[in-house]
Order: sequence, then structure tokens, then C-alpha cells
Amino acid sequence: MDGRGHDRPHPGGAGRRARLRFDGWIAGLGTASGTRLVIGHWPRSPFGPFSDVMVERPDGERLLLAPTDEIADFVRRTYTFDTVRVLPVAAHVVGGSWRVAAGPLDLRFTTGRRGPLGLLLRCVPGAVAGSPLWSALTDPFARVLLPGVRTRGGAGQGRREWYGARDLLPVTALSAAFDGADLGPLAPVAPPVRFGFGSVPRAPAVARITTTVALGPD
Repeated sequence: MDGRGHDRPHPGGAGRRARLRFDGWIAGLGTASGTRLVIGHWPRSPFGPFSDVMVERPDGERLLLAPTDEIADFVRRTYTFDTVRVLPVAAHVVGGSWRVAAGPLDLRFTTGRRGPLGLLLRCVPGAVAGSPLWSALTDPFARVLLPGVRTRGGAGQGRREWYGARDLLPVTALSAAFDGADLGPLAPVAPPVRFGFGSVPRAPAVARITTTVALGPD
């Protein structure tokens, strides 16, 4: 851990790759216009606190909105995008209300009461949920319970990823505009987003999550 309490990449021994850990929230949202949004809000990361936005437009364009060149470079090497824009990204969370401002995107949404799966995930200790082994064990169940969702897989540049969920809250309402155009009300995330090896749940939701990224060879 560094002086701010964030995980540093650590050199692995023989056969072990350096790993980065991100702790925070991922929101997966659909809109009636066909635009789908994935919001990453990371209070703890190797880059310090930050938020970023992945947008898939109705025509299939995949867009990354990232706050710094360093973060944009890391994310685009891990996932797949057609366009990358570096600009201020701010996420403010008060209770169940979220406000995200990211260049052309103005987004507000609210979460509701967690369901049975969210209650179950909250029982998992943080140290367990953050373990790649736990993500590997839960992957078959995630595929059945949340079609399209995977908790481990390969990423860009020869990297590997593990997602350890610790909570799940439904999104109940949304207001969003992109370049001043209203994106319409909340809708399922359909078709699935295509940034990485898996999508977010079809039903819009916010997941409390620990993500581990094993870096590939240089």
C-alpha cells in the first residue's frame, strides 16, 4: 500500500504478473434512446480517487470519457473503444442519488432498496470478495443469475481481470443528456455493452466492487 492507502502494482516473482486493485462502484445503465452507460466510481485505486464513463451509442460507437491521460491510457489498454476523450469527470453521490458530469454527458440517477442478491453479497467479507480466487469460484453462478455478466476473464494487452461484488442496488430512475440531447428514460442495458469480456446486468444496477487487474507482458 502507498502512503494514501492505495494498492500499488507489485512486481511478481517468476510466473506472477503485477496486479492493480480498484475499489469502488460500477453503475450499468440503459436508456430508451439505445445509449448504454457504464460509470466507474473509484474512491481507492492506484491512481488515487477518480471516476470514468464508458458510453456505447445506438450506432455501436464505444466511447471512453476519462479524467487524465494516465487513466485514459490504462483503461483503453484494458478495454476496447472507438473514441477516447480526456476531460473532467465528476461523480457526486449523496445517499441513493448520483450526479455525474463528464464533458458532453450530464447524468442523474437514483438507486432503490437492495434485493435478495444484494443482501447476500453484503454478507461476504471484503477480504474474501476482493480475492481473485473468490471471483473465479463465483463466475459460473454469475453467468446463470445475471446473463452476460462474468467475474473473471481476459482483457486487452494480455491482461487478466477479476471482479468481486460486495453489494448490488437497483437503479430506479434516470435523467441523462449527451451533447444536449435527452437520452430518454431508464431502460434495460440491451443489447449488452461490448467494452470487455463481459457486460453489466441487463437490469440497471449499481454494484459495490473490487476489481483486480493482472498486467500483461510489456
